[in-house]
Formats: sequence, structure tokens, C-alpha cells
Amino acid sequence: FWLKFGFVATCRSTFVMAARKQIMSITQRAAGRIKHLMSQQQDPNKIGVRVGLRKRGCNGLSYTMNYADKAEIKKFDELVQDQDVSVVVDSKAVMFLIGTEMDYISNDLSEEFVFNNPNKKAECGCGQSFTV
Repeated sequence: FWLKFGFVATCRSTFVMAARKQIMSITQRAAGRIKHLMSQQQDPNKIGVRVGLRKRGCNGLSYTMNYADKAEIKKFDELVQDQDVSVVVDSKAVMFLIGTEMDYISNDLSEEFVFNNPNKKAECGCGQSFTV
């Protein structure tokens, strides 16, 4: 099998497009919140949100989120389209976010996006940074 470019070679040397699994999934709650945020956006170039990572906090990495602009999508960024929303995953974060579920929680004390990341090995006490 040859999977480098999303193609599978069969025994008869014909190529068939292989279904690629998305880097991350988006829950209905997260999609609903993204739709709400995008409905308030006046810039037609904004297509969704961008998720990335940066080094900070007690455990090393923390999530970043901004609006995603069509013109700023880079060659190796991953575009996740799920639940009728678009999330651009920064190319430098892809390997750390494989299999992650993006959720949104709201309770009496806070409202926030939450990333259920199976690659996470540890996190700090406040939950703002993690290690892989």
C-alpha cells in the first residue's frame, strides 16, 4: 500500500483515493459555538477558527485559537470540516492534535472550548498547559 498522498495502490496497479481521517473531531456543542461566533463576524474572508499550540505554562504547551482567514491558510495546515464548521489546524500542531476532540462547555462559572487530547501525558493543576 502507498499512502503518502492519500492514494492506495491495489494489486492491479490502479490507484484509488483513500478516505483520510480528520486530524480532530468537533462536537455539536463546539460547532454550535463556532457557528455563533462566525455569525457575528463581519469579514467574509474569515472561514472558521484556527487552532494551534504555543510553548507556555507550567507544563510546556497550551492551545491557541483565533479566527481563520482564507488568505492565511498555509500549505501544510490541515482543514477540518465537521458539523458544518471549519477549523484550521496549524501545521506545527498537527502531530500533537491527532485524534483530539474539540468540545465546548458552559456552566455557572465558565464557558470555554475544551480539547480532549489522547496524546496528552500530563497537565498542570489549573489545566491551562499540558505535555505530550
